[in-house]
Amino acid sequence: MSGPPRIAIFTTGGTIASKRDPATGAVASVATAEELLEMVPELAEIANLSLHPFASVNSWNMTPAMMFDLAHALDDLLQDDDYAGAVVTHGTDTVEETALMADLLVTSDKPVAFVVAMRNLSEPSPDGPRNLLDAVRLAADPAARGRGAFVVCNEEAHAARYVTKTNTTNPNTFKSPDFGPEALTSQFGVRWLRPCLSRTVIPAPELASVPLVKTYSGMDDKFLRYMLHHGADGMVIEGSGAGNVPGSLMPAIEDAIAAGIPIVLTSRCLAGFLAPVYGTGGASGGGFDLRGAGVILGHHLTGQKGRIMLMVALGWTRDEAKLRYLFEGKV
Repeated sequence: MSGPPRIAIFTTGGTIASKRDPATGAVASVATAEELLEMVPELAEIANLSLHPFASVNSWNMTPAMMFDLAHALDDLLQDDDYAGAVVTHGTDTVEETALMADLLVTSDKPVAFVVAMRNLSEPSPDGPRNLLDAVRLAADPAARGRGAFVVCNEEAHAARYVTKTNTTNPNTFKSPDFGPEALTSQFGVRWLRPCLSRTVIPAPELASVPLVKTYSGMDDKFLRYMLHHGADGMVIEGSGAGNVPGSLMPAIEDAIAAGIPIVLTSRCLAGFLAPVYGTGGASGGGFDLRGAGVILGHHLTGQKGRIMLMVALGWTRDEAKLRYLFEGKV
C-alpha cells in the first residue's frame, strides 16, 4: 500500500457520538460518523479512512448478538489486504464485553481499536476527538499487529481481555487490574509497554445461552435452579474473595455439572487470581470444594467477561477439557 494505511471506522454510538438536547437536557447518540471525523482533521495525516456505520445505540443496549455480528463484520473486512486495521466507536458501559468478543472471534492479526469517551460532545472538554485520534494512530501502527483488540481512552490502550471500567464518570476509568495498559498513546505515536503475546481465537459459529449470577451472603439456590432449568447452556457465577460461594448453592452447582452444564467461577474482586484453597472437601462453598465439584476457574476475568467468553466457547465446543484449557490453561 502506498500513502497512509487504510483504516476502517465502524460506528456503534455511545457517549463519543452523543450530544445534549437543549430542549430536554437528555444526552443521546446523535452525531454521525462524518461529524466525528470533521472534529479531528489531523486524522487525514495518519490514515486513509473509510466509514462503516454499524449501529447508533447507547452501549447498555448492545446485545451479545450485535457484538457477535460486529466481530464477524470486522473479520470479513480485515481479510481485505487494503486494510491495515479497524477502529470501533463504542459506548463505555459494555465496551469491554464487545472488545473481548472481537478479540476471541476475529481471525485476522490486524488490530481492532475500540474507542470511547466519558464526556459527550456538548461538554466543555469532550475527550472523544482526542481518543479517536489515538485509536486511529494505534490501529495504523504496524507494531499493533498480532495483539488483538484494544480499548483506547485517556492516552492508554488496554488489552480487551484484561480491561474493565472502574469509575462511573471519571475519564480515567479504564484499567487492567494486575496487568496495566498495553501501550501509551500521544502526539508522538504509540509506545508499547510489553512484547506481543499469542492470543486464542475461537472458531465459534454461534453463541450459547449463558446467564451471569452474582452471589451474595445468605443466598439460596432457587435462582440458579431456575436459570439452569430454562435453557442455560452454561453459567458464570461471580463469587467472593479468592473464589467462594454460599454453601447453599453447592447442590445446584453439583446437579448442573452432573447434567453436563459447565459452571465458570469468577470473583467480585477487581484484582487477583482465584485461589481454590478454602473448603472441607464437601459442600462449604469454598473454592477447594468448588474445584472438586468440577467448576472451571475464570481467574482474572470479571463476571461479565467470563460470560462473554463462555458464550463464545460453548458456541464452539462442549468438551470439558477444551473449555478448562481456554479458561485455566493460560493467563
